[in-house]
Amino acid sequence: MVVREGSNVSLRCEATGSPTPNITWRREDGELIILGKNQEVASIDGPVFNITKVNRLQMGAYLCIASNGVPPTVSKRIMLVVHFTPMIWIQNQLVGAQEGQEMTLECHSEAFPKSINYWTRENNVIIANGEKYEPSFSDNVYKVHMKLMIRSVAMSDYGSYKCISKNSLGETDGSIKLYHIPTPTTEPTTTSTIPVPTIMEPVENIQWSRQKPVPSLEPNSNEITDASLSTVVRSEETRLRSRPSHEESHEEVENVIDSNGRKSIDDDIGQRRIDNTAQSMSSKSSTWHCVTRSSAAICIIVLSALS
Repeated sequence: MVVREGSNVSLRCEATGSPTPNITWRREDGELIILGKNQEVASIDGPVFNITKVNRLQMGAYLCIASNGVPPTVSKRIMLVVHFTPMIWIQNQLVGAQEGQEMTLECHSEAFPKSINYWTRENNVIIANGEKYEPSFSDNVYKVHMKLMIRSVAMSDYGSYKCISKNSLGETDGSIKLYHIPTPTTEPTTTSTIPVPTIMEPVENIQWSRQKPVPSLEPNSNEITDASLSTVVRSEETRLRSRPSHEESHEEVENVIDSNGRKSIDDDIGQRRIDNTAQSMSSKSSTWHCVTRSSAAICIIVLSALS
């Protein structure tokens, strides 16, 4: 049975038998039967099945099944065909692409009887399959999915495209506009690394030790050593040899010193200085003996020279 979409349809089925059989309507594909006001049922009982304002969703094969409890059951198949003009809907009517990019345009078409589907540009020239464009179509009963793949989009490819669906009842089309997306330009960037100086505060390395200081191996300038002492003694001996004899030098010393009390005091002081000098020299591992009074004069001179 062929009907136009929107018309009223009545499906009838009669069966005879003893006892009288019951009639049930079902869809052959097992789907629910769509009734008006968004109602869906699995089956309908009765010899007449009425459909008000039939639509494309109700198109398909129906079974009239007669049964009276005595096997086998009998069924009759009725094909309901609904004709309607093509319809197109587009998900994205405005799409963008960069140059060199591959882009696919899509349209969805519904029509019955089956439609002729194709793509055109603004000049209404049909786009054929080739190196630049590849149109494709996939259909399911009255639905068609239309695609147009554009390889390596160029500046001449930007503009409007039309997907067209046509059958014996009418024609319709949908428009898609392809616009240009500028290619982002990346400028070379230079990154400079500035070294940050590391400031380290000086840390005093203070070490506390209970050890006694180690004596230095180098002689101190104020220290009396054996070598320096012997050098001074040799120089004094040389100087004294150039002078008069010990007796004369002694007499000169006695003349300078007061003959009464100052001589004994001076001798006393001289002897103490000799003893002190001998003690200090003995601590330096040096041996010095002052025996005569003239030697006391030498010791005094040496001490004055070393002080």
